[in-house]
Amino acid sequence: MYPKKIYYEPKALEYELGQRLKEKYSDVEWIPIESHNNIEKLRNKSNAEFVEMKKYLIIGIRKTHKYVDNQKVSDYLVPFSSSGCSAMCLYCYLVCNYNKCSYLRVYVNIDQMIEKLIAKSHKTDRVCTFEIGSNSDLILENQITGSLVKTIERFAEQGRGFITFPTKFSMVDNLLSLNHKGKVIFRMSVNPEMIIRKVEIGTSPLNDRIEAINRMCDAGYRVGLLIAPVIFVDDWKSLYTELLDTLSKRLTEKVKSEMFMEVIFMTYSYVQNAINSQAFPNALKIYNKELMTGRGRGKYCYKQEYRDKAEIFLREEIKKRFDGTEIVYVV
Repeated sequence: MYPKKIYYEPKALEYELGQRLKEKYSDVEWIPIESHNNIEKLRNKSNAEFVEMKKYLIIGIRKTHKYVDNQKVSDYLVPFSSSGCSAMCLYCYLVCNYNKCSYLRVYVNIDQMIEKLIAKSHKTDRVCTFEIGSNSDLILENQITGSLVKTIERFAEQGRGFITFPTKFSMVDNLLSLNHKGKVIFRMSVNPEMIIRKVEIGTSPLNDRIEAINRMCDAGYRVGLLIAPVIFVDDWKSLYTELLDTLSKRLTEKVKSEMFMEVIFMTYSYVQNAINSQAFPNALKIYNKELMTGRGRGKYCYKQEYRDKAEIFLREEIKKRFDGTEIVYVV
């Protein structure tokens, strides 16, 4: 059952979404808190309790609304309707930001955030793309709040430019019939099925993700594919070759003719390693000290020599199957 418990800011119940969630989850224990950013009882739990904490839902009011410049597939990163996630990917960068408290937090002041987004889209000196899913997975969150549906509908009617978000989930049914007016860029993250099963714990299987991007493209959404993150597990070249073969066979011709790609190599951190070793003692080990090097305080990335060779390999293999598809960046 999800959520197992709900921690909430009492003022959140003054918002329409807060009231709706209270009714929707009336059979769940609700625990009042002062701030979604600092729940001392949860912050003081051990790393071994990480999995249990992922079963909790936090409901609050977003107070940070500062947009951040971005230079990848979007012009701005937008603090939006949720942060954290109920999935448990062993490499999750949100753990770097929130440590063990990377559980899903949803924010009830969604109308305020949409209004700011629309206003900003009209104030920019050019047509811009706004990344609204950098702090959470909005397809997952939408199953709880419906906020993504509301955002797409409102931005399509009133916004200028585009909104975009990535996902590892396949639950797109309630997005297919929306009149998005071509203003939404849907990006699906993929990995070999073995990595999804053993590392991206709690996310949708590969075949379901492929079906979701096929359906979104058929519904007129602009689409992109993230191969992310690339992880140097044993026999990784064979795994990613098999992934590309599967994509080539199962993606529709429409997707293959319209999509762009992003490739992201895994980064890791001391925080993730500490949590994983205690919360998932028998999990696949993804930190490899022979292949990785320090990158800032407590963070690790693949050594340049290995990363460069892997980029050449992946570009060649992608070109064999998707010649003409733009690779927007490799990082």
